Amino acid sequence: MREYPGKRRRRNGQRALPDAALTFASQWQWPVVPGAGLEPQRRSSRRDRTHDLTQDLTQDRTREPARPRERECACPYPECAAPGAHPYDPGVLAATTDPRMVRWWWEQQPDAPVLLATGGFAPSAVSLPAVTAARALTRLDRLGVRTGPVVATPERWALLVASYGYEELGELLGEHGWVPASLGFHGEGGYLALPPSETGAGRVRWERAPRPHGRAPWLPPVASVVGVLVEAVAAAPGGGRFVG
Repeated sequence: MREYPGKRRRRNGQRALPDAALTFASQWQWPVVPGAGLEPQRRSSRRDRTHDLTQDLTQDRTREPARPRERECACPYPECAAPGAHPYDPGVLAATTDPRMVRWWWEQQPDAPVLLATGGFAPSAVSLPAVTAARALTRLDRLGVRTGPVVATPERWALLVASYGYEELGELLGEHGWVPASLGFHGEGGYLALPPSETGAGRVRWERAPRPHGRAPWLPPVASVVGVLVEAVAAAPGGGRFVG
């Protein structure tokens, strides 16, 4: 049975994140750092449950069901834009491949999300909305373009690519005349949550898992995929803004 970092299942579920972090850092030489994490879910009181049940029985049946509340970030910022999925203490500059440091971090907080410090000697990434990303991957497959691992949350996917500079990226985007509003670029100084992290956006998983060779997976150059990603975003409603 094949096993990938972030997909391993154990009786002791608390080992999944520390094991994945160690694989990324020590075997693949990807610098990682723990994310801020999420506040533990609080059990609702009997009074709250009774109130919720009364609302369920009396609410307009034609309404769409309310979306579940997102869990709050463990950081001290009440308006956190990326619950759990950002570094806090330590910061992203502390990211390391040192297995001793990685072990110590996840001994202290075994549920912490695993964040990849992108760029430099580590992978970079391009992220976009999940539906658009699925269409883009289908297009890349039809063109015979080889892709690397793809990280997914319920709402966004991220294609891992070889490290790129922002000057190179700017030149590539300039060729298309678009400023893609819904594309995210994770290069030098950035970060990205890796499987099997749990964040406010949902569980992070592999949409396309790395092949289990025991070494860092192959990554495509950003130039081989960014054109298709830009076109996919441009075709989506509100996906981009034309630069005249």
